[in-house]
Amino acid sequence: MDDFEISTAPAMENFSSLNVDLHNLKKAAMVLRAINHKLRQQVLKLIDENGKMTVTEIYVKLRLEQSVASQHLAILRKAGFVKTERDGKFIYYSVSSERLEELNKFVKDLVG
Repeated sequence: MDDFEISTAPAMENFSSLNVDLHNLKKAAMVLRAINHKLRQQVLKLIDENGKMTVTEIYVKLRLEQSVASQHLAILRKAGFVKTERDGKFIYYSVSSERLEELNKFVKDLVG
């Protein structure tokens, strides 16, 4: 079950209950966790500065193990912050500016 009901505190007498969509809450938390990581922020900055990069170019520039770079790119890709484009045997990563704009709007709306 993805929804649960929260009993309200006395300070919220005007509301009888709150419904929270746990499935979407978990997805949103995954997206925020993906971007709230220093190394992944460095990866995004590096890709953005270069337009598009392969995993090899990324791990060489950041002096990482290939597996570490790939794991972080997978997290960023799953959250929609990077896009991939295949060119022969190479996969190029680029930053999804649209997704970052969506995130900035969401965060701005969330914190007021």
